[in-house]
Order: sequence, then structure tokens, then C-alpha cells
Amino acid sequence: MTLLSNLSKYNIILASQSPRRQNLLKELEFDFTIQIKEVEETYPKELIKQDIPVYLSKLKAAAFSNSISDNDIVITADTIVWVNNNVLGKPKNRADAERMLGILSDNSHIVYTGVCIKTKQNEHAFWASTEVYFRKLDQAEITYYLDKYKPYDKAGSYGIQEWIGYVGIERINGSYFNVMGLPIQKLYDELKKIK
Repeated sequence: MTLLSNLSKYNIILASQSPRRQNLLKELEFDFTIQIKEVEETYPKELIKQDIPVYLSKLKAAAFSNSISDNDIVITADTIVWVNNNVLGKPKNRADAERMLGILSDNSHIVYTGVCIKTKQNEHAFWASTEVYFRKLDQAEITYYLDKYKPYDKAGSYGIQEWIGYVGIERINGSYFNVMGLPIQKLYDELKKIK
């Protein structure tokens, strides 16, 4: 049951393994299922900033092109961290995660999330950005966080909702939930428009 009666005839499919995205969508009180289709997450090297996660969210949605039914809505998303004119995705290993947190320490970065909403007839992609400011992290804090939280499935090697967010993030400008991986307020507004 949801407040959005326009969605009552639709099956909502979230195409994401991320527990954060699953929980955020659950908090909107939507009934949805989770379906994952494996996609090689590569993008043209000339893309920058929000164009990267928008491209990847559309790529993930395209994997459903042959299986989507008339009453399905597929939601896909991708999140990146943009810092010093470079993209930080998910870390390859511990050393890579340590490197990323070193870059984010005493620095600001922008989190971009691209979202694609796909139906049989239409596809609509949008994005959100949030600026995040980290205080200087010392090596002991980085080591503790990596040891305890193992943030290897997260863009930029951190979760704002975890210990590192409590002790390291001084302020943000934009949506907190976007940093978690889904700009949920913006998604709600876009879902309201579906006929």
C-alpha cells in the first residue's frame, strides 16, 4: 500500500543488490521485488560527473528491455564519488579503499547518483548531487573503519550512515539519502508523475 495511487497497477522492481537502496525504498512504503541482472559496469572514458552514474543506471535498465511487462516499473541506480576531477567507484581491495579515504580526508567531494525509471513504453533518467566535507582523518581512524566495516561495496569506500560518517563528516550540502545511494525524495517526485 502506498499513497501514490497512480502506481497501484504496477509491479515495482528494484534492480539493486544494495541493502541501503532496498531499505530506502521500503521506507517509502512501496511494495516491490528485487531483481538483479548482471551488467558489466563500464562507461565511455570521456564521461564526467553526473553523466557517469546516469549512463550506468540506463545501462542497468537496458538489461530488462526484453523481459519487462506492461505493468512493470524497473528502478535502477548508480552512485559515484567525484573528487579532484576524478571518479571514485567501489574499491578493488583494502589498499584501494585506504587510498580513497586518504583522498577524501580533509577535503570536499561530490556524490552523484543517477537513477533510471523504466516501463515498457518509457524510460526516464535523472540525477542528484550532494557535496560532502570530511575533516582530516588520522591513520588509526581509517584503519579502524576498514577493519570493522569493510566498505568494499561502497563508492568512495565509505558509508555516511556508518561510524566514519559520524566522526568524519563535518557537513553536507544536499540530500543525505543521495549519499547513501538513492535520492529518495527526488525518486518519489518522479514516481508521482507516472501515468
